Amino acid sequence: VFLSRNFRCDCGNSKFKNLQCKLLPEKGKVNSGNKYNDNFYGLYCTCKRPYPDPEDEIPDEMIQCIVCEDWFHGRHLGAVPPESGDFHEMVCQACMNHCHFLWAYASQLAVPALTKVNSLEDEGIVLKVEESEEQKKEIKKESGVEHQETKEEKQMEQFNEPSTSSGSDFLNICGYCSKFLRKFPVETAKTTSESWFCKLKELQSKQFLKKDTATFWPSNWRSKLCTCEDCLKMYSELEVQFLTDECDTVLAYENKGTSDQETERRDPLMDTLNSMNRVQQVELICEYNDLKTELTDYLRRFADEGTVVKREDIQHFFEEFQSRKRRRTNRMQYYCS
Repeated sequence: VFLSRNFRCDCGNSKFKNLQCKLLPEKGKVNSGNKYNDNFYGLYCTCKRPYPDPEDEIPDEMIQCIVCEDWFHGRHLGAVPPESGDFHEMVCQACMNHCHFLWAYASQLAVPALTKVNSLEDEGIVLKVEESEEQKKEIKKESGVEHQETKEEKQMEQFNEPSTSSGSDFLNICGYCSKFLRKFPVETAKTTSESWFCKLKELQSKQFLKKDTATFWPSNWRSKLCTCEDCLKMYSELEVQFLTDECDTVLAYENKGTSDQETERRDPLMDTLNSMNRVQQVELICEYNDLKTELTDYLRRFADEGTVVKREDIQHFFEEFQSRKRRRTNRMQYYCS
């Protein structure tokens, strides 16, 4: 389950007047960061149905949108999702319309959706057929993308000289700027360009296809988003700053959950032993075995007599155990060789 971002409990605010929050006693009367969508009422997807839906007989998995965090049926995304192992995150139709800039990235980064052969969705049958390479080329030719890419490649060949283009081959700039940047080291040129160069504008200058469907993305796609000043301002205005946060991804969340589970499964005794030297480890193991043996023998008497073990009995046992331990220590003699 992917929890909502920045969501805080409602205890202590105006929704629960007499219930104070034990975690944040000084919390405000209204949690302005909380967003309550249909999920809080048990409804999901564009069909606004509960999950699991007792009236839905079509087997279909639910996929969460990483922007609005709503859950959607695979058949209600406007496109047939790729196999679950082929993509890591999904952005729904509504969020793609809201974050319209993502369509420019989708042409380069998104995992292609599968296409439906015919409209058998109402009967619960969806046939999945991938587009062939010939079909993709035809689509490019019809949209003029292939011609545009060829033209841009020729322009780049004119601007960049093979022997001295290492400092500017990563920029789509004019020949004059290319000659200017060649006066500086490569790293200096890159640092200078990153402050004003916008990846998004470069992608938007090319032709790309925009559909009314959800999109599916690979694991590292967020690292490819532009972080120039204009784009960061746009993310803030659209309230999607989290898209550039690698710790916000589904993969990062799953890894954190796995790490937390491993921490819970760790044995505190073994962690303590690993922090000690060999002599301390042997002494601790001996003490542990003595405590375990004596406590087992002590409790067995209560079991044989059928009596209840009280708090005073346990306290008496540990007092006696500590007393015997001190007597053993005092009798030990140490000799120097």
